[in-house]
Amino acid sequence: MKLEDLEARWRQAYPKDVARRLSYPDISLDARLRQNGHQLAEQAALLFLGSQWSWRKLSDLAGRWAATVSELGIGRGQRVIIMLPNCPQAVAAFYGTLWARAVAVMVNPLYVEREIAQILDDSGASLVLALDRLAPRVDKVLADHPQVKVVYTHITDLLPAPKRQIAQLVAKRHGQWQDVPAKQTWGQNLATHTLAVQAAEPDELAALQYTGGTTGTPKAVMLSHKNLMANALQTMVWSRRQPEVGARVVGVLPFFHVYGMTVAMNLALVSGAALMILPRFDAKELTDALIAYRPKFFPATPTMYVAVTQQAGQRKLDLSFISACISGSAPLPLSVQEEFEALTHGYLVEGYGLSEASPVTHCNPLSENRKTGTVGIPFPDTEGIVVDAEGQIAEVGEQGEIWVKGPQVMLGYWQRPEETATVLTSDGWLKTGDVGVLDEDGFLRIVDRMKDLIIAGGYNIYPREVEEVLYRHPKVIEAAVFGVPDAYLGQSVRAAVVAREGAELSGQELHDYCMGELARYKVPRSFELRESLPKSVIGKTLRRVLAEQFEQTAKEDQH
Repeated sequence: MKLEDLEARWRQAYPKDVARRLSYPDISLDARLRQNGHQLAEQAALLFLGSQWSWRKLSDLAGRWAATVSELGIGRGQRVIIMLPNCPQAVAAFYGTLWARAVAVMVNPLYVEREIAQILDDSGASLVLALDRLAPRVDKVLADHPQVKVVYTHITDLLPAPKRQIAQLVAKRHGQWQDVPAKQTWGQNLATHTLAVQAAEPDELAALQYTGGTTGTPKAVMLSHKNLMANALQTMVWSRRQPEVGARVVGVLPFFHVYGMTVAMNLALVSGAALMILPRFDAKELTDALIAYRPKFFPATPTMYVAVTQQAGQRKLDLSFISACISGSAPLPLSVQEEFEALTHGYLVEGYGLSEASPVTHCNPLSENRKTGTVGIPFPDTEGIVVDAEGQIAEVGEQGEIWVKGPQVMLGYWQRPEETATVLTSDGWLKTGDVGVLDEDGFLRIVDRMKDLIIAGGYNIYPREVEEVLYRHPKVIEAAVFGVPDAYLGQSVRAAVVAREGAELSGQELHDYCMGELARYKVPRSFELRESLPKSVIGKTLRRVLAEQFEQTAKEDQH
């Protein structure tokens, strides 16, 4: 099949009001924020815990963080780790870091010391901004990095005084409040002025987004201002301008994940919509916020749509104001799509992407042209092909590796030129490592998503990383980690372990050990102690066989 043939099929499938080719603003993300601060001024930019920030206020806050970063001696190209849940500080710090010409490194606040240290060492970050509750964890890591500066903030720091006092009182009662030295806090450290504009070039590095890839070893994807701006604009156009100025976008996807960063946070920035921020996913809290703010655009994961559907059904709520939803991070079951659409009368479609592409490359049209069971067709200015073993574009129905190309494709991997060369071709194609099939209309179906990758509740979990932790346990001689179907999370993590001869080992001991070494969502749900693990003729552990055996045992237990 020729690329021209695919192009004709994609054009045929495009909604009539979505252009195949777009023009992109030749500016940085922080420059777009300054534009909004001037042009949209008092219109709502952020909605958080009952409070509202205008675009002018957000721009001012980002500029003050930029000045703070600069006064701490950090400038162009230096890395700043932002380790926060979704909150106004996370948004202001991201754009403020870019304003200072530094590079934002968004890190999951659930990470434990080992994971934080790994990213700190690899990125060479000069500054860490973290939630104050994480101070003991971060301080322990920074004890070995005395040159790294740190600023702490509480999630209520930017709330009006009465709300802040109530929130802090509640937190103290639940043992969640923690005082940190005043000199290190956001309130004490934040500059009183904005930084003079230092316009970044569109191709300049904006963010390092860590991903385990297929190896499980964290590596940073280098994303430019142009990459992130393009993907946010592509998403806005694809959603048929639903998140226009004055509309509201749901920000429950974590901003430290590239999916939430682009399809929620940056989408709101480029469109001028208000970002409805939730610090965590809680089914009732999310549903209450939907009713209170009535957003049109709701990007999420299948797990979130299931939870909202259940909440709305039980409470007999009207969610017909939701008109456009893009689901990602895990396969979207047809039953979830149908039940959610029956509730909202809007469109819920599935897309595809990866960190190396900012992340979205494909999506089903938000129209009758969509095809369930597929992840749709390429975004504007994006090409997606399936390549066979001979390096040729595969024919219809033939499996092969998915390759993508477009303005959202990364610059490369941070300080890993050899790994970059293995996935990026000289003419700009990104080899995804995923296996797919194209149908007669050019729609893509995912056959195998990076083979062993586990996607639980929208989080990517790499078996090798968990296995490496288990292998460090003194009583473990072999370990294999795999994913199994989970009705709620999509998949859940399981582990099969072989103990050293003569060692007494229990699942509880392994669980407790992993809790200290891994973020909670990576810790296996169960540990099976075995005498041996299934292996191929060359000695490779067969994770898929373990998953099949687990599922068979579960079925037998049900009968």
